[in-house]
Amino acid sequence: MLVSSSKITRAREMVTKTEEKQLNQLEIQVDNGGGGTWEYLCLVRNLKLRRSEKVLKHGSSILNDPRKRSALGPYEWTLNEQVAIAAMDCQCLGVAQSCIKALQKKFPGSKRVGRLEALLLEAKGLWGEAEEAYASLLEDNPLDQAIHKRRVAISKALGKPSIAIELLNKYLELFMADHDAWRELAELYLSLQMYKQAAFCYEELILSQPTVPLYHLAYAEVLYTIGGVENIISARKYYAATVDLTGGKNTRALLGICLCASAIAQLSKGRNKEDKDATAAPELHSLAAAAVEKEYKQKAPDKLQLISSALRILKT
Repeated sequence: MLVSSSKITRAREMVTKTEEKQLNQLEIQVDNGGGGTWEYLCLVRNLKLRRSEKVLKHGSSILNDPRKRSALGPYEWTLNEQVAIAAMDCQCLGVAQSCIKALQKKFPGSKRVGRLEALLLEAKGLWGEAEEAYASLLEDNPLDQAIHKRRVAISKALGKPSIAIELLNKYLELFMADHDAWRELAELYLSLQMYKQAAFCYEELILSQPTVPLYHLAYAEVLYTIGGVENIISARKYYAATVDLTGGKNTRALLGICLCASAIAQLSKGRNKEDKDATAAPELHSLAAAAVEKEYKQKAPDKLQLISSALRILKT
């Protein structure tokens, strides 16, 4: 079962440095036989991280030991679920099936276990059967967010972005505040070069989370790609907002301002010389270019001459 890198990145963003340090220390301790296996597994689960190989190894060591397993009490079933998902990530489908069977025996007819059964079908590549299983589960609970998202994942895995878009739009009719879903939808639209639709998604994200620089940056790049004087002027504003929100530390946004200034200067030739947007372009280009060169001088001095040359070309 594959997980997109963007989702893994988002999960990492939610983990504090203190939590990450604690997890890494505990992982080293467990790997070296120093104990704390159950605490480690609980921490991975609570932080919603995917350390699948470690979870499979250490979780299986507990489940395969009757004494350790019985000491967990009711948490035995939580560990079975955790190990089943990790096993599917690692394509150890026999282990996953064993864990799911134990859960089926303990909780017959459970919808939560039903989701695991459908995930196992996905892991086996039985897409049609997995889709049928999810559809059946949705009939009982139409508001199950996890199942809606799995159906989108299946469509993506099958290389059917149009169906994934359709499913995500239906999902967002029910869960309009799901920021990750809007971002996923925007990325799907971009993959199909549907830039205006992607722009709408980023507008929704900016309205709901106006202080997240990533959304301003993504929206600016979409507007720049669409082109036209008005869109590029707007793109420059959102690049500037990104620079502002990051304290001037976003080199990509600074370069975006330079590109916009160059494009506006080219597209505004012959227009009213009193046009403030056109006359401001050279000044903004100079400021952004100076910030970029300063950044390269500090962090990549060997590339400074190259970037300086490129910025001069943009200004001409």
